[in-house]
Amino acid sequence: MSLQQEIAKRKTFAIISHPDAGKTTLTEKFLLFGGAIQTAGAVKSNKIKKHATSDFMEIERQRGISVATSVMSFEYKDMLVNLLDTPGHKDFAEDTYRTLTAVDSVVLVIDCVKGVEEQTERLMEVCRMRNTPVIIFINKMDRDGKNPFDLLEELEKKLNIKTQPLSWPINMGRDFKGVYNIHHKSLLKFQANQKATDEDLVSLPDLNTHDIVELVGEKDAATLREEMELIMGVYDSFDKEEYRKGNLSPVFFGSAVNNFGVKDLLDTFIEIAPSPIPRMTDTREVLPDEKKFSGFVFKIHANIDPRHRDRVAFLRVCSGTFERNTFYLHTRLEKNVRFSNPYTFMARDKNIVEDAYPGDVVGLFDTGNFKIGDTLTEGETMFYTGIPSFSPEIFKELVNNDPMKTKQLEKGIRQLTDEGVAQLFTQHGGNRKIIGCVGELQFEVIQYRLLQEYGAACSFRTLPYYKACWIQGDEQKVQDFIRFKQSNIVQDKEEHLVYLAESEWYLNTERRNNPEIKFFITSDFKHEL
Repeated sequence: MSLQQEIAKRKTFAIISHPDAGKTTLTEKFLLFGGAIQTAGAVKSNKIKKHATSDFMEIERQRGISVATSVMSFEYKDMLVNLLDTPGHKDFAEDTYRTLTAVDSVVLVIDCVKGVEEQTERLMEVCRMRNTPVIIFINKMDRDGKNPFDLLEELEKKLNIKTQPLSWPINMGRDFKGVYNIHHKSLLKFQANQKATDEDLVSLPDLNTHDIVELVGEKDAATLREEMELIMGVYDSFDKEEYRKGNLSPVFFGSAVNNFGVKDLLDTFIEIAPSPIPRMTDTREVLPDEKKFSGFVFKIHANIDPRHRDRVAFLRVCSGTFERNTFYLHTRLEKNVRFSNPYTFMARDKNIVEDAYPGDVVGLFDTGNFKIGDTLTEGETMFYTGIPSFSPEIFKELVNNDPMKTKQLEKGIRQLTDEGVAQLFTQHGGNRKIIGCVGELQFEVIQYRLLQEYGAACSFRTLPYYKACWIQGDEQKVQDFIRFKQSNIVQDKEEHLVYLAESEWYLNTERRNNPEIKFFITSDFKHEL
């Protein structure tokens, strides 16, 4: 098979949502359709032994939530689908932000009862920064939720996107009768307490025939005709190119837990979602069908298997063919590296691969050479861009509870922050270590993993900071600023200067008083305040 054919058969996407919207359940159903698993795990119940396939860390199993991005590959309709299941919990948002840099499209799951929630808005902001194509799945239609028209309006207003329904529900909650697929003009009937197989599709090119009445009854048939007339009057025919540019989001309705409407979503995704797309580096745009291999590391995970002290770097292949046992240039370290056991993932199960193509995610055994954002090439010196760190929201000083384990603590916190679990700042000119996170739960995860995996006991002392801003500007002005604000100046892991502001008022005051200095909210110095 040629490189172009390999690229054309691949789709790489992430599933994102607010916690408990049904994201991990939807992931399980996709894997069932792809034949990757035989039974779906119970994500919420701690008592059930069959945990969700994509939740492989011990802390995830205990709490019943996803705290790290999982990578899974499966085949469906002659396509190879690379699916990245992300944490929904806002405390682990940074892991999700970075994952979005490695995908070509996104499926956003919305709970029909709660509608658009705060975390959903923030995730969509990151998608908009990159114009990532988004398909929306409105879940839990077997519960009484918001009116579908109201949900569409809420999506457009709160997420600042243009939507277009490609399927439409017939009632919801107890009266839920099924979903009409506008895109393929077919109806899937819902039966309570029965797992829908999605084999029961009835073709309905014309809603004015008597067939619809026999399926859903006179009243609901009349309502569906009326609503379809309204939808056809408001929306033009679906424009695939507008979706691929990130300007239009198709909307589907269903119930993931009942496996209802999921096949509709997956079939349309396979049909319309983009194959691997070109990506920018600091020197040029790289096309996926270029002969020479290149790729970047978007995630690092230590101790996936606690029995072996392993550390895996997740590499997104961007161009050419990645081959096992071949030397590639690590552009940051300026040295050649090769990998004898590269993996593809089915959550915890690892399969050694001989080669991988653009869109694929490969796990590389790492002895500490990799940081997030590192680029591998066949010799060209370049760096993939757009994998920034975002300003944390909570800052705490790391306190060593056992001086005998100082080395283990140093090694552990360095590896965990290399993974991107949190950000590590060191006081400028000092040794005090400050951890920055998006949410409180991350500190619990760090404390737990430092003790379990490195034998290092620590605690955290809360610090009164509001935001981290990366600073750049006239050298003399920056030096003066550092001298006056010494206690607020830290360095990140790349030794970039960062100003920790105590409040919005302090930050605005410093910006007014120092017009020659630029304050950035991301570490790539692209998003200025």
